[in-house]
Order: sequence, then structure tokens, then C-alpha cells
Amino acid sequence: KMSEKRHITIITANYYPEDTAIGLYTNQFSRFLVEKNMAVTVITGFPCYPQWAIYEDYKALPNFVAEEVNGVKIIRYKQYVPEEVTFKGRVKMMLSLFYGTFRNITKIPQTDLVISIIPYTLSALPAFFLAKRKKAKLWIHIQDFEFDLALDSDVLNKENFFFKILKKSIFSFESYLLNKANIVSSISFRMLEKVQQKSKQKNNYYFPNWVSSENINPNKFTQHPYIDKNKFTLLYSGNIGEKQDWAFLKELCQMLVEKKSIEVVIVGSGSYKNKLYHDLKAFPFVKFFEPIPYEELNNLLCSANVHFLFQKTKVVDTIMPSKILGMMASEKPSIITGNEASEVGRIMEKSEGGSYFYKNSVLEVFLEIEKLSNNTDLCETTGINARKFILTNFSEEKILNDLYSKIEKELS
Repeated sequence: KMSEKRHITIITANYYPEDTAIGLYTNQFSRFLVEKNMAVTVITGFPCYPQWAIYEDYKALPNFVAEEVNGVKIIRYKQYVPEEVTFKGRVKMMLSLFYGTFRNITKIPQTDLVISIIPYTLSALPAFFLAKRKKAKLWIHIQDFEFDLALDSDVLNKENFFFKILKKSIFSFESYLLNKANIVSSISFRMLEKVQQKSKQKNNYYFPNWVSSENINPNKFTQHPYIDKNKFTLLYSGNIGEKQDWAFLKELCQMLVEKKSIEVVIVGSGSYKNKLYHDLKAFPFVKFFEPIPYEELNNLLCSANVHFLFQKTKVVDTIMPSKILGMMASEKPSIITGNEASEVGRIMEKSEGGSYFYKNSVLEVFLEIEKLSNNTDLCETTGINARKFILTNFSEEKILNDLYSKIEKELS
């Protein structure tokens, strides 16, 4: 065993106190490494997700700030956060964070391993320079292929000459960085296949998101005030962004008008929230609520009858939505739409923990909701299947211990 501590540097756009998505996972993962006696430093921005505004406690702080939380050293830069979440706004935020990260890597005295967590591929560049300078290993972990996502979801559907060149140079830059890494990991097998298409990288590692069987536990919940016990509740909890198919939800709501016992609850925040609220305010059975703290998530997820996630069917797995793990761990059925080739579809099929639809048929989904709302036993069996599958394949303990072994192996 090594006598001296290993030094790990993690570069990420999202971190504690953000308690959803990448911020939550990176925080849990960093704390785990500290418990394993590693010295962990995180280089990140100021917390701003999912509200797209810097958190109150951080607003008055200087541009560069360092703190220590749960044994993890955190070095932050106050990045630009757009008021309107447009493609241009996102690019400005990405460049601002990029600048801050480049300044902050100079504050790392020593490191054995640099882990770059990507929704922003650009952020792997400072990680690459830091690893090179400190003769450390470089690990790129892909949570999201944001360029592909932008291209898939119409954000960048410009077909002019300038955009073609931009697109080409972005993708060749991405391949270059992937080839330079010692290890590339991602959260789904489909995304690892994508890494193979984009690079010659041989050392690929499957590092999925996880769920804690204790944190999301249907045996220990109390009914959440957002959810009416006397209604059959369809719940969406998470980021309200461009990736989801909100037009599909609107059509579904038009069909649900007659169903007096059904309620739709949407909990979250994000770039599309105001537009969605405007589109759905005609339906009295649709209720909107602000995001809740992570410690209330168990109560919320376990109080609903069915979870839903409607994804645009033309976007293939550039992403494996982490919220699915919580949805399934809550022991409730899920109704999900998306692309036919998606890994999520395979998970729903294998687990028998819900239904997956790829034909964009609102009627199919409506009939499924009707079937579940009339059949408590079916809801229960489906929910039990879902939780069992998730805890077998995506438990926090298993995934983080496997990861620790992988790090040990790479550094030995």
C-alpha cells in the first residue's frame, strides 16, 4: 500500500453546494476519495445551477476564492452567468469559466491525477496542461457531449459555411484531447461507443452515475406537501431545459383534461421554465413548484404515483439522464419517451420498471397512464422491479468502490 497520500485534482463546472446532477455526483465522489485517504482539490466556478444565477451566499465574494468543505479543498472563480440562457450566453459562460480555470490551475502545487468532468469539452484543455506540467495522469470523464447535444437539439442548426468550419474544428479539437488522455470514462455504454468513434482511445472506463439506496428509500418517506395524496400524480422533478420534449407534455395535458383524478406536478427550475409555465397555465391540474433541497428528494419522489420524462426523440444518447436513477429507486413506475436507439430504452426493457416510447405517440402514453391509474397492483409490481434493477446495477457503494480500484491501478 502507498504510504504517501495521492493528490487528485478535479476540474468541474458544477460542485457543492449545488445538489443536483453533476454538482451532486462530483461532491459525493470527492468526499468518497477523501474517506479513502486521498488529498482532493476541486477547481470549479461559483454555484449557479439550476437557477442560472450565482447563489446568494456567494454573490458578495471576490472573483477568486478558496474554501474547504468536508475535507475537500475548493478553488473557485466567479464565472459569467447569462440572464437569458441562449447559445451565445452559454458560450460566454464556458469561456469565462475556461479563463478562471486556467488561472486556478497555477495554484496546484502537486497532483498525481487530474480528472476533468465534462459537459464542456473546453475544460479538458486546462486539465491537459496541468497534467503535463505536473507529470500527472489525465482522466477525462464525460457526463454529457455538449457539442453533440447543441447540434442535435437545434441550438446550432445553421448550415452555413462558417458553422461547418466551426463544427469541424470543434470536433477535431475534441478528438485531440480524448487521444491525449490516459483514461476516458463516461456514464453510459452508448457514450463510450461515441468516444470510440471520436478518438483512438483504448483505455475506456464505464463510470455510470449512481444512487444511494439509503438516500432514496421508499421505506422511509413522509408524504411531500407538493403532492396531493388523493390524486393520481404524474411527477417531473429536475432541470426544465431544452433537452426535454415539452410540446409532447402539452399535447398530453390536452388529453388529460377529462381525467379529474389525475394531477401533473413539475418541480424544478431551468432555462425553459417560464415558457413552459406560460404554455401550461391553462391547465388547472398542472402544478409548478420551486426546486427542493436534496434532503427532501426522497419524500418527493416516493410520494408520486408515476414519474415521467419526455425527451426529444431525435436526440440519441449523447446523454444518460441521471434523474432516472432516483425515479426508479423510489419504487414507482416511470414513463419515458426518447430515441429508439437509446440506452434508457434498454434499461426500461430489462428492468420492467416502466415504459419507454419512441414513436412520439401521445395517445400511447395517455393509454399507459390510464392503465396504471386503474391498476394499483401493476404500479406496485413495476415499481418493485425498478428499484431492484437500479440497486443491483447502480448502487453508490459498488460504483465508487470499483472506481477506487481503477484509480489505484492507474496510479500504481
